[in-house]
Amino acid sequence: MTFHFTRASRRQLVIEAIDAQNSALSDIDRSRKYDKMSRSPYRFFRGTNHLFWADAWHDWRYYLFGGLLDSQTWLQGDAHVYNHGAFGDDHQGVHYGMDDFDDALIGDYQYDLWRHAASMVLDAEENAGLSESQTRRAIRHLLTSYLDTLAAGLRGLSADDIHVAYQNPPLRAFIDKVSRKRGVARQLAKWTCEDSDGRPRLDIARAKLGEIHADERARIETALTEQYPATLRRAGEHRRTQLRVRDVARRLNAGTGSLGLHRFYALVSPIDEALDDLILLDIKQQTRPPAYDCMTAAEKSRWRHAFEHEAHRHAEAFHALSQHPDAYVGWLSLDDTWFSVRRRSPYKKDFPTHKIGGFKPYRALTRQWGRILAREHIRGAAALRPDDPGYFQRAVTARIGDDREEFKRVIVDFAFAYAECTRRDWAAFVEARGPSSRTGPAAPRSR
Repeated sequence: MTFHFTRASRRQLVIEAIDAQNSALSDIDRSRKYDKMSRSPYRFFRGTNHLFWADAWHDWRYYLFGGLLDSQTWLQGDAHVYNHGAFGDDHQGVHYGMDDFDDALIGDYQYDLWRHAASMVLDAEENAGLSESQTRRAIRHLLTSYLDTLAAGLRGLSADDIHVAYQNPPLRAFIDKVSRKRGVARQLAKWTCEDSDGRPRLDIARAKLGEIHADERARIETALTEQYPATLRRAGEHRRTQLRVRDVARRLNAGTGSLGLHRFYALVSPIDEALDDLILLDIKQQTRPPAYDCMTAAEKSRWRHAFEHEAHRHAEAFHALSQHPDAYVGWLSLDDTWFSVRRRSPYKKDFPTHKIGGFKPYRALTRQWGRILAREHIRGAAALRPDDPGYFQRAVTARIGDDREEFKRVIVDFAFAYAECTRRDWAAFVEARGPSSRTGPAAPRSR
């Protein structure tokens, strides 16, 4: 008889954790998600945020440069290279930054930096083709930019004053192209068509949209017109509170980590405006972020008291973190399930790092990523303590002190070690699925 006196192998733990995380998905959705995760280590990393949090939550390095009440802020929660992208609308313009807060939470700032840095190792290898030494330098540039931005905050620069340099390459060409080639007209041409009476509707002939039952559609329409408007910030000041629902469809096969969650698109227009003023709303099931499972019972209790439900948490995070929050961010419920509601930006586009063209432009982009992360953390902290918005910058700057180089070394070392762990986890996952599970290289432009 064989006795096991220690925990199961890493391989077994990973496979069991992935299966448990995705146990509620249908067989079809689980297969689709696993196919995406099998494509590459980076795609696997993006589909297994729960593994990262289980690994990082009690990492001893947490206490080297944080672990304080004052080093906590709103976190993006799933920080990685392809969660940066273009977004915006014709009123606020086109911007670049993080625009996905499904896994956002309140916690120590280092977690976002650790996950983002690990994603850079995988992305630089898979998409940008950088050497290890170049990737190490790129991460250091990100961290330098982050710390310099915090220092600027100490000198009186507010989060709203921290801008991303769109005029510099490679963002300049990217933003210009997005502005030229995207927009409301192109978005509507992609997702909609006209019925026999010439009225606009969602084009369910597209592979990414599906029909819904009449009773489900009726419940969504009722929620959009009766529940949702009351959840909008400054609801009484905007005509978006009176919506006419034109059509509703199910959104299919979207994302990696969130694939399999209930998701719908709704085509709406303000009730007092012209027919051609159409808006595409993204209605997405919200669940607790992976970090929740790592919390103590007391921490979970405080979480439940802080937020009415996960869609409320998503909206609070969105307004806290985004410098240009979507005016349509709110929520609704269908039975006992909560959904975030937001506008699908007509300018949504990930930056294609596989077209980056070498180390120099990648380095320039990492500096902007550092500014974006610092700006979000400064904004997030100010939202938590509006009476003392500078507490976070003071605490982190004092904690690091003169040890900036050691701070960067610790994160770079973590990033490379965790990227190697991810590669091994991915290999075990692919092997467990069988020889036919690898479906080719990752498609780096989809999120």
